[in-house]
Parts: sequence; structure tokens; C-alpha cells
Amino acid sequence: MSDRTALVVSAHSADFVWRCGGAIALHQAAGTAVTVVCLSYGERGESAKLWKQDGMTLDKVKAARRAEAEAAAAALGVSDIRFFDLGDYPLQMDRAARERLVEAMREVQPDFILTHSKYDPYNTDHMHTCEVTLECRMIAQAWGHNPGETVLGAPQVYLFEPHQTEQMGWKPDVFLDISSVWDAKRAAIECMSGQEHLWAYYTNLAENRGNHFRRNSGGQSGGRPATHAEGFQSVFPRTVESL
Repeated sequence: MSDRTALVVSAHSADFVWRCGGAIALHQAAGTAVTVVCLSYGERGESAKLWKQDGMTLDKVKAARRAEAEAAAAALGVSDIRFFDLGDYPLQMDRAARERLVEAMREVQPDFILTHSKYDPYNTDHMHTCEVTLECRMIAQAWGHNPGETVLGAPQVYLFEPHQTEQMGWKPDVFLDISSVWDAKRAAIECMSGQEHLWAYYTNLAENRGNHFRRNSGGQSGGRPATHAEGFQSVFPRTVESL
């Protein structure tokens, strides 16, 4: 059993499934304890299918999205999923909300953090989440913030793939083979019944990234036979002892 931990900061309750569900399942299976923080349920902007039902209310939408996210987390092997319920469209994090995220970082002490891309004009909730996550990482490292608490180290931050990637200035420098846990990710995807229109898209994306993994791991001269993969962009330099 590993003593490693990881933290996922997801703007809405489905984002962690589409964008890094494979990474979550893979690391959970290897013994890394993954904590997922959902800043909102995506109740206003990402629940159109639910709102089209007669008699729907905001509380009912939130409850449905929470149930979906909890089921998806279970499919990925995650037991620690937290809902901040901050609202969406727009998602706005005040000082108190940022303090909550700093506290979570210090509690979890993640070896790495996964969150959204820096730029997303189609969904400003996503880039706000990235900005705040980086700010909270900085605060959590500060010895003068709530002195006496254990400060955060320097975990790498990986930005997961946005929708309509070409428009976002997102450039992957890491491809992760998720072939062994693809069934778990697909099961988690299917928990998100409120956004069924995205199931095929993210299945296709994982297959395409599998192709990119194969090519970048050696190609026809010996690339690993990955069927599915996820791409990430690292924020900070990675320190190595050899290439």
C-alpha cells in the first residue's frame, strides 16, 4: 500500500470523470489515495437534460448531480469526494471558499494536483478554478499562513484536457496509459446520465490519446500498446536524474 496522495480540483461535479477519471482509477488501484473536490455541482450550466424535466428545481438538480458524482467516484475507487457547493455559471470563490481549499491541500498533502486548463473562453468556471487552485497552492505553502499548521510541499500541478482543445492554448507534455482501468472510467462516465451527450466524445478522445501514447512511447519501433490514454500539461518543471 502506497502512502502517496493526490488531489483533484474539479469545477463541476462531472469534470473529474471526463478529464482525469483514468488517472484517478489508475492511481487508486496502485494505492494512491485520491481526494476529489467538486467546487460546484454544475447545476445551472451543465444540467440541461435535468432542467428539461417537468417540476425540476435547483435542489433536485443538485441532488441528482451529487448522486451521479458519488456513483462515478465509487466506480473509480474513490472514497473521499467533497462537495463545496459554491454555485456555477458563474463559479466564484470568495476568501472563505479559498480558505477551504487551502485547508484541504494541507490536510491531504498531495504528491500531485489535477485541475483545469489556464484558458477556456467557453467556460470561465474552468479557468477560474485553475487560477484559484494555483493561488491556494501558493498560500498552502506559506509558513506565515495559519502558523503551526503543516505547510504544503511543492506538488506538481497537471492541467487536464479541456473541451475543444485547439481553442484553449493547452499543450500536453504528459500522456498517461489508462488502458488497464478504461472499463472503470467508462463505468464512471455512464454514471453521468445528465450529460449523456458527452459519453461518446470522451470515449473517442481516450482512444485518440491512446494512439498518441503509442506513438510517443516508441511508435512502430516498439511503442507500448495502449488502447486508451489521457493527456496532461504540467505547470512546473519536473526534476529528473536521467532522460
